[in-house]
Amino acid sequence: MRKRNVVILLTLVAALAVVAAAFDYPSYTNKVIDSFNTQTESFSVIPVVSHIPETPFKLGLDLQGGIHLVYEADLSAIASFEYDESMEGLRDVIERRVNLFGVTEPLVQTEGSGDSRRLIVELAGIVDPALAVQMIGQTPFLDFRELTQEARDAQGDETAELTGNPFVVTKLTGKYLEKASIDFDNITQQPQILLQFDDEGSELFEEITARNIGLPLAIYLDGIPIQSPIVQSAISGGSAQITGVFTLQEARQIVRELNAGALPVPITLLSQLSVGPTLGAISLQESLRAGVIGLILIVVFLILFYRLPGLLASLALLMYMAFVLAFFKGIGATFTLAGIGGLVLSIGMAVDANILIFARLREELRDGRSFGSAVEEGFRRAWPSIRDGNITTLLVALILFWFGTSFVQGFALMLFIGVILSMFSATIITKNLLRLCSTTTITRFTWLFK
Repeated sequence: MRKRNVVILLTLVAALAVVAAAFDYPSYTNKVIDSFNTQTESFSVIPVVSHIPETPFKLGLDLQGGIHLVYEADLSAIASFEYDESMEGLRDVIERRVNLFGVTEPLVQTEGSGDSRRLIVELAGIVDPALAVQMIGQTPFLDFRELTQEARDAQGDETAELTGNPFVVTKLTGKYLEKASIDFDNITQQPQILLQFDDEGSELFEEITARNIGLPLAIYLDGIPIQSPIVQSAISGGSAQITGVFTLQEARQIVRELNAGALPVPITLLSQLSVGPTLGAISLQESLRAGVIGLILIVVFLILFYRLPGLLASLALLMYMAFVLAFFKGIGATFTLAGIGGLVLSIGMAVDANILIFARLREELRDGRSFGSAVEEGFRRAWPSIRDGNITTLLVALILFWFGTSFVQGFALMLFIGVILSMFSATIITKNLLRLCSTTTITRFTWLFK
């Protein structure tokens, strides 16, 4: 690659690294921006530079405190072909409940297969763990509600003002609903929702629909309305349709919520891990301290043993750190202790790749090659080892992410992305920095390389 192309590439990478670093720690950058704006405010031709949004890193419960709950689902009353749908409905209900706590980015997921299913709930920054456990453990409750008399009287009167909830609870609840499912209109192929009640529920549903013709009949799950269809006529036989302008995804969501209340899945708390905010803050400080010390030791090692190539690799490593932190912050990834461990391991992979390259570079220089030729040949010969080692690590990370639980998945994700970016750091940034050196007179000082 010609020197001009190398300079352009490195300039672009350096600019991106500066932008990434500014995104990682915007508070420092914004101070510089404020100083610049103050000094140039008298020059009308120079526009005011805007601040970089100060979006904080998202921290897991082990770094900011919170609660990690593992529940076992009792599927003994559920048919085997309904396991997946019942667990999805249960997850939706629990997500709805935990959002009431005001917790940022709660994690609710299911795991397991067959009749052995578990529900994992992680609430970072939760204030009252006992209340969370109590509310999460309740079985989903579905009920049907009709308009109050005041609301009925106000129908058609645009000047009427209603206060409070306009719907009254009826005797019809989710225990009378046998099944909710999706069907499609024969003509329009628009998704519609089918309801099937048991015998007692059919009688209650017929009575309620008979006195609410032309009025909405609201369906509530855990006290939150999910649908308010208009009753077209008295419905007998226990079968009903909810029609509307639904997408297939919306219809599936509604069916899952209805079945969550119609087919309750009791859950039992298996384990509870609570982390206080003070302990989380200590863990974060110690992790950052360990990371900084480790990074400094790596830089010192590289410079002492490999001199100028080690210095260039350290520069590439700092750019790598800026890129990887910006990437995870940009996608909204949650940092946990396990995830930071994966990130640190990926740094080790980046250093390992550089060491392989520098060892081959020294061998080529000892064989009498010119510096430029030694760089190209050293990278060519080191690449198979770098490629195979990193691919193996990537495969392990994929397996851990696919089969692991939330903590393991955080480690695997950080490791996977970190390894990919570390390969970019070693094979692109470091390589082109060495290429740039090969075009200068610095190559005359052989003690810097051998």
